[in-house]
Amino acid sequence: MNSKDQLGRFLRTRRAQLRPADVGLSTYGERRRVPGLRRDELAQLAGVSQSYYTRLEQGLSLNASVEVLDAIARALRLDETEHRHLHDLAGVVRKSGRSRPRRPAPERVSEATRQLIAAFGDTPVIVLGRRSDVLAWNRTGHALFAGHLDPDSPEQPARRPNTARLVFLDPHTRDLYEDWQRKARDAVGKLRLAVGEHPDDPELAELIGQLTMKSREFTSLWSEHRVRAWDIATHRMRHPLVGPMDVVQQAMPVPNEPGQRIVAVTAAAGSSSQAALTLLAQVTAPRTRTAVDTDSVSVQ
Repeated sequence: MNSKDQLGRFLRTRRAQLRPADVGLSTYGERRRVPGLRRDELAQLAGVSQSYYTRLEQGLSLNASVEVLDAIARALRLDETEHRHLHDLAGVVRKSGRSRPRRPAPERVSEATRQLIAAFGDTPVIVLGRRSDVLAWNRTGHALFAGHLDPDSPEQPARRPNTARLVFLDPHTRDLYEDWQRKARDAVGKLRLAVGEHPDDPELAELIGQLTMKSREFTSLWSEHRVRAWDIATHRMRHPLVGPMDVVQQAMPVPNEPGQRIVAVTAAAGSSSQAALTLLAQVTAPRTRTAVDTDSVSVQ
């Protein structure tokens, strides 16, 4: 993934998504040859020269200051997550060519994180890595998100499920979300953030290439250059075992494990959705052997 290209494409795409009226510019009925704002209009709003902004879009300027980036972010009406993503992309460009990129270290789940997972009890929990790989899950997390997959697959790096891959390529996951389009946008937005933070990750590049080749929907959303923060989201899920439920998925950074997030799923207290999560925990619980197993008793 070329860092200069990523920065330029992000700026061009977001500029094209802004109409003059969105930023208080009058066009007086003129016929415009480009969608959204022109480069000179964006440069004027940001308080920089058109030539400088053009070089930035083309990846020819490698020393954009924090102040200039902040001004461009304001001109593009970026939110906090998009603003940070712009800084990530520009920071990578500044570093390009000065040192050999370091291959990201393999991801693993620490013993402390496993203890934290256990502390959640029957609350569905999964741990996601920087590429949205599932690094670990508890029993109910597995049952909620991917009960059709091998529960031990996160323990084997080559077989780890990836939530973005599941969203776009797995029929079970597509059926799981009532508003699949919103879930898909979230998945793409999180991968966009990952690209800004880990541009030299070959496995991340391979994942994006695979999704681009196999999913037109992914390709369309990827071209929008939208980013999505890891935080909190509400979803209506349609689980094959316990039916529909309205849940809250909350993501929290894992201490001392950069790029890892622990995602816990809850529902409103006393709601039918909470009852469905409780039922899911019950129906997927390991069977306990009683003192007399009636199935094994033979009649003499």
